[in-house]
Amino acid sequence: MLVKVFASAVYGINATTITIEVNAIHGIRYYMVGLPDNAVKESLQRIESALKQNGYRMPGQKLIINLAPADIKKEGSAYDLPIALGILAASNQIDIASFDSYIIMGELSLDGYIQPIRGALPIAIQARNEGFKAVILPRQNAREAAVVNDIEVYGAENISEVIGFLKTGSGLEKVKVNIEEEFYANYNKYLIDFADVKGQENVKRALEIAAAGGHNIILIGPPGAGKTMLAKRIPTILPPLTLEEALETTKIHSVAGLLDKNASLMTVRPFRSPHHTISDVALVGGGTYPQPGEISLAHNGVLFLDELPEFKRTVLEVMRQPLEDRMVTISRAKFSVEYPASFMLVASMNPCPCGYYNHPEKECVCSPGVRQKYLSRISGPLLDRIDIHLEVVPVPFEKLSGYHLKVETSETIRERVVKARKIQEERYKELKGIYCNAQINSKLLQKYAALDDSGLALLKNAMNKLGLSARAYDRILKVARTIADLEKSDAIKPAHVAEAIQYRSLDREGWAG
Repeated sequence: MLVKVFASAVYGINATTITIEVNAIHGIRYYMVGLPDNAVKESLQRIESALKQNGYRMPGQKLIINLAPADIKKEGSAYDLPIALGILAASNQIDIASFDSYIIMGELSLDGYIQPIRGALPIAIQARNEGFKAVILPRQNAREAAVVNDIEVYGAENISEVIGFLKTGSGLEKVKVNIEEEFYANYNKYLIDFADVKGQENVKRALEIAAAGGHNIILIGPPGAGKTMLAKRIPTILPPLTLEEALETTKIHSVAGLLDKNASLMTVRPFRSPHHTISDVALVGGGTYPQPGEISLAHNGVLFLDELPEFKRTVLEVMRQPLEDRMVTISRAKFSVEYPASFMLVASMNPCPCGYYNHPEKECVCSPGVRQKYLSRISGPLLDRIDIHLEVVPVPFEKLSGYHLKVETSETIRERVVKARKIQEERYKELKGIYCNAQINSKLLQKYAALDDSGLALLKNAMNKLGLSARAYDRILKVARTIADLEKSDAIKPAHVAEAIQYRSLDREGWAG
């Protein structure tokens, strides 16, 4: 008897429907075709044990199992449940008229219990788009899939529950999630706050500008100056995720298998901080079966690279293209996948190997050549994509101990950031893919960041006297445009240009001796 069960495969952050055809005929042995990987082939042993533990058996017939379309590689253990149901129906052990209305996914334990899978959200989205009535998934994945409207989602704990539901239509509860209630209940919950940081007002100002314009930023300073502490608080001042951004971010983390148990929707911006020993594949994504890397997991959030010069040169260079395109394409011989990578890059570093160059109290023991060699680990093209370079100095004792001093909270700063972002959204609403000042090119700069005569004279004088490089020109204009937006000014004033100029530390000639 020939039976068809429908499942799904995830490639990139999108799903493709897979038809599992099971035919039980006279003969012996089991055959699985349709480009299954080892994990899929091994499902037959898991299925045999699960069926015996639940009162069923593997048929003593020739079984042919085809995973269509047959030219797409099938990977992972999530096909166990639909294959098991197909075997039972094909061997007449269960009487189910049709599986046409359902997408069914789940990994089976040897006792028949269903283990969680990856990619439940894109699977549910694709099932809805193709007109399926419902999806049946492991219980741990049900809330994640239930954020998709117009499709029924059922979570199951073991194979017996699924069989009973398919026979009678009862036994499994429909999982419902109020997306808006879930989103707005948790979208602004952070355990840290800028109010925790004493002093460093100039750094907080620079981080506010970076958040308002979506600018990449690098913090340079000695150990213990607070670079990491400040960087970790950047998500708290970024605009809250929109519902669309939350769904897109959740899809990526779902595919990577990083969502919390029983989670439904990511409601805060991600903050990723990989160690400097990371490989280039782990950073941008890839592998034999491509998975999203850290830059995609940081999509719509912050990627923090601590101790930037300690990262391997090859690792840093692979970020150049995603920083421009906000998308990474991973190509293989037979297919390619795309992952979104629109993130804010925040990096930190010491100014020299000993860490104390330009320190107000401690003396640097590094020679000028050693300092220059240390800084040159970061290439010019990468620095070209970082708008703000900021020196961070240690906080004096008076400010550390000054608990009576009034400190702005993240909520207060965020309000100003959100207002500046709304100005930018309105300005660039006719331009596809551009939402903030950091994304505009040189041509758009001439239109939206034009300077008056006094501003141009100031910039020219600064470039000549401070020895600023040519690449600093566009970056200064972008940052000045953001500073003007924070002050709700249509025109860029000389004061805005002057402030933007001071955020180009690494472009000054002779900065490292």
